[in-house]
Amino acid sequence: MERSHIKQEIHITDALMARINELISHYPADKKKSALLPVLHEVQDAHDNWLSIELQNKVAEILEILPIEVYEVVTFYTMFNQRPIGKYMFEFCQTSPCCQNGVEDLMDYTCKKLGVKVGEPTTDGQFEVRGVECLGACGYAPMMQLGDFYQEHLTPEKIDQLITDCKDGKITLHDK
Repeated sequence: MERSHIKQEIHITDALMARINELISHYPADKKKSALLPVLHEVQDAHDNWLSIELQNKVAEILEILPIEVYEVVTFYTMFNQRPIGKYMFEFCQTSPCCQNGVEDLMDYTCKKLGVKVGEPTTDGQFEVRGVECLGACGYAPMMQLGDFYQEHLTPEKIDQLITDCKDGKITLHDK
């Protein structure tokens, strides 16, 4: 995913900073960097699900590490977004079991239904389709992740229902 040149408001609220400090407290004082993954998740969740360069720099400052150490993690893991994304991110597993069970056709179907290409948000910012590496649920192929939850044994009819449920506000994205 390419980096965005869109400016992002940085809001490190007292509540967010308290949560960050609580996460950091789980590690030895001289190993603050160990909290990087959970801190990035918390910060991303508090900032419309994406991390600008400026926000990544702020995380580096908080953890007292070099910005490159944050960039390396954010660019490696697909769960961190470097640009604004669709509210409902359909992340389809694209490894062998899902491919053998038709996930590529389901991705094409979903993109056609939403009027987008893979990696492109809908014009209203509500949806996006992305292919990701193994989600570790091969027995439920074809499958995808939507927020924190897996959607399994997918069919075009299930995709239609998910889109409808998202539009109707019936989908919970996070378990927090």
